[in-house]
Amino acid sequence: MSVGLASPRGPYRLTVKQYHRMIEAGVLTENDRVELLEGHLVSKMPHNPRHDSAITKGTRIFLKILPEDWVVRVQCAITTRDSEPEPDFVLAEGPEEKYDSRHPMPSEIGLVVEVSDSTLEYDRNIKGRLYSRSRVEVYWIINLVDKTVEVYTEPKSGRNAHYDGRVDYHTDEKVPLVLRGTLLQRIPVSSLLPAD
Repeated sequence: MSVGLASPRGPYRLTVKQYHRMIEAGVLTENDRVELLEGHLVSKMPHNPRHDSAITKGTRIFLKILPEDWVVRVQCAITTRDSEPEPDFVLAEGPEEKYDSRHPMPSEIGLVVEVSDSTLEYDRNIKGRLYSRSRVEVYWIINLVDKTVEVYTEPKSGRNAHYDGRVDYHTDEKVPLVLRGTLLQRIPVSSLLPAD
């Protein structure tokens, strides 16, 4: 859901630079639950216990697996050409000090993950398009509705941005965590999902 800025010609689109200026000037604060997506301020959904449980489980698992030269960022922003989304997880090239004064760019990201229940179609279509257009190599949706992990690869940019590759992993399967073409580990899907 977009938040209010409008002009006589329709909604006003912000640049990333304008968005940053609004934050620096205090127009937007951390209490404003919005993110910049394709030039529009979009309201972020509140979290429910199942979503937060998946965040807790994923954080523990990623921290155990990742090599020291990678960073796990949890519900932190990334910066693309026209957006500053806040995915549930970002696995980015380290060291972590690199991001003390800026957010990771798509070229520094090995994996973006969204945890989805009520936002499933939005994460598939809107966020998927945004991440693909930005050339994020691998995008996962931890799908709480169908109890799967959807893995998207082979990003295509342009007007009809999308991922060419999609594989769904079910609760009795293991999802491969691959960064820059290297398999780090196969993670049981059930370990990323909240208990029933």
